[in-house]
Amino acid sequence: MTVGTAPVSTGIRGFLAARRAGRPRQARRTSRALVAVFVGPSLLIYLMFMVYPFLGTVMLSLTSWDGFARTKDFIGLDNYVVLLGDEAFWNALVHNLLWAVVGTAAPILIGLPLAIVLWSGARFRLAFRAMYFLPVILPSVVAGIIWGWIYNPLFGVLNSLLEGVGLGSFTNGWLGDPDTALWAVLGAAIWGAFGTLVVFFLAGLQGIDLNLIDAARVDGANAWQRTRHVILPGIAPMFTFVLTITLVGAFSVFDIIYVLTLGGPGTATEVLAGYAYKMAFGRNFAGYGSAVAMIIAALSLVLAIAFLKIRERGQVSG
Repeated sequence: MTVGTAPVSTGIRGFLAARRAGRPRQARRTSRALVAVFVGPSLLIYLMFMVYPFLGTVMLSLTSWDGFARTKDFIGLDNYVVLLGDEAFWNALVHNLLWAVVGTAAPILIGLPLAIVLWSGARFRLAFRAMYFLPVILPSVVAGIIWGWIYNPLFGVLNSLLEGVGLGSFTNGWLGDPDTALWAVLGAAIWGAFGTLVVFFLAGLQGIDLNLIDAARVDGANAWQRTRHVILPGIAPMFTFVLTITLVGAFSVFDIIYVLTLGGPGTATEVLAGYAYKMAFGRNFAGYGSAVAMIIAALSLVLAIAFLKIRERGQVSG
C-alpha cells in the first residue's frame, strides 16, 4: 500500500503546483481582457473624435483646399506665412488677448469671494448658491439669447434701467456699436463663467484645515489676513487649474460671440475661432481656416504647459 501511494501523492502535488503556476498567467490574461473591455471603447472614441480630427486639421492647414474639391493641393507652410501679414488675423488675436485678461480676471474676482462666503457658512448662502448656479445650468446659446434681449436698443432691460435712473443719455445700441460690442459680449460671458469658477474654488476650499483658520483667528488675524495667509495658499493648486482652463478657454471662445454678434459689427468682436470658422465655411478657404485653428491649438498648448510647469514648481517648493 505504501509503495503505491507515493506516486499518487507526488502526482497530485505536481498537478497542484502546475495549477498554481498557471494562475498568474490566467490572471494576467483576465486583467488584460478587462482593460480592453473597459478602456477600448473610450480609447476608440477618443481616437475617432479627437486624434483623427486633429491630425486631419494639421494636414488641411498645409493645403489650399476649398472644402469641396476632390483634390487637396499641398502648399506647405504658405498658409502660415500669409497669416503673418493678415490684418484680420492680428485683429482677432488682439481681441482674444483682451478676452484672456478681462475674461479671466473678472470671473475670478467675482467667483473667489463668493466661494469664500459660501464656504464660511455666511447667512443667505442658499440665495448665493442659487445666484451663481443659474448661469451654470443655462446653455451658452440660451444665455446669448437672453443677453441679446437685455442689450436690445429698443426694448432691452439695460437701456430701460438707465432711463429709469435718469441716465438716459447713456443708452446705446450695445451690440451694434463697435466701441461697446466686445465689452457687452464680455459681460455676458463673465456672467456665464463665474459660477463654474465658484464650484472649482469651493472644491479647493474643502481641502483647507479649519484648525488653521481658527488658529489665525485666535492670533488676531482679521478676515483679509486669514484670506491672504491661509486661504489663498491653501487653494493655490486649484487657482492654477482655474487660470489654466480659463485662459485656454479664452483662445477658443466662439459660441457666445456667434449667438450675440456673429463677430460684428464689422470685425469688432471677431476672435480667432470665429475667424477660422468664417474663413473655412464662409469663404471656403478650408486650408487657411485650418491654419488659424492650429494657431489656436498651439496657443492653448503653450498656456497649458506653462501653467503645469508653474504648478509643478509650486508643489516642489511646497
